[in-house]
Amino acid sequence: MYDTNKDTLECIRKLGPDVKRFSGKTILLAGGAGFLGRHFIALFRELNKNILEKPCRVFSIDNFITGDRNAVYGDGKLDPNITEVWADVTAPLPIREDLDFIIQAAGVASPVFYMKYPLETIESAVQGTKSLMELARRNPKLEGVLYFSSSEIYGDPDPAFVPTPETYHGYVSSTGPRACYDESKRLGETISVIYNQKYNIPVKIVRPFNVFGPGMKHNDRRVVPMFTYEALNGRPLSIHGDGRQTRTFCYISDAITGFLQVLLKGEPGEAYNIGNSNNEISMADLALNFTKLVPGCERRFIDYPETYPAGEPQRRCPDLTKAKTHFNYQADVEIEEGMKRFIEWASGQADYIPQAKS
Repeated sequence: MYDTNKDTLECIRKLGPDVKRFSGKTILLAGGAGFLGRHFIALFRELNKNILEKPCRVFSIDNFITGDRNAVYGDGKLDPNITEVWADVTAPLPIREDLDFIIQAAGVASPVFYMKYPLETIESAVQGTKSLMELARRNPKLEGVLYFSSSEIYGDPDPAFVPTPETYHGYVSSTGPRACYDESKRLGETISVIYNQKYNIPVKIVRPFNVFGPGMKHNDRRVVPMFTYEALNGRPLSIHGDGRQTRTFCYISDAITGFLQVLLKGEPGEAYNIGNSNNEISMADLALNFTKLVPGCERRFIDYPETYPAGEPQRRCPDLTKAKTHFNYQADVEIEEGMKRFIEWASGQADYIPQAKS
């Protein structure tokens, strides 16, 4: 069984003295029951337990459309300073406390789920972000707001702009099958920048590139958990199309570190790529790596399923120069190590363990 606290401790070590800025502070975490949210919760829980002189208070907001309540209360490790609030960020929130930080990680990130919930996807990124910015306006002592955008806002970038810098404006369809996600994330960025310019809200924007790690669900069809599930169950690894599309993958401990560096050290009103630029790999080769880590599994090439939106970018690789320059961001966990950790974690999960063969 993989101990996910190892990832949390890695984040805290890499953040160094900056974690002390959360001492005695109050944080609103929108999307606290999601994949990223559960890792933020784990980090704040560990800070309260072993690091901070005064515990931070966390309000975890989620409507559980795709989230998991165990993300907040994982393994029964209750923290009286972490409060679950069952609410929707698109409506006014029942929070009357003075806030120091707001993290807008609420949203529908999986292509399968944002195809299933297109309007909810738009509302969480647009109305949800506006609602949180209005909440930020009522907190004049606010130190930072973090808006989660996506590398999908770049669309299918021109090869001349791969690795892709933050200055690339994107090549995105406003009416395509991924538009509910891509365009709403882009508009969420616009809303964030306007609130910074008009009301001086200290909001920073992060654009994650293919983050993976423990806590991901295999049924959302993102490639690492999907391959892992198929491999552990002795099924051929399903590669969409010809498998030549490439991605870079950022392990969760590197990602959470980068996200918090953006929150604590990023320039207000600006966007930052966070990912790992060292491991661009085709989906065919990624599947080949799995066959080496889980003996006996094989690859197969399939057509894109109807439940998966068309228009998938052919390449996605971040230019991380800005994050490295502004706060010395660096991704340390390479994909092979990250895959080993993920497979070890998934091997102990009821949703992933091999099913009995008839």
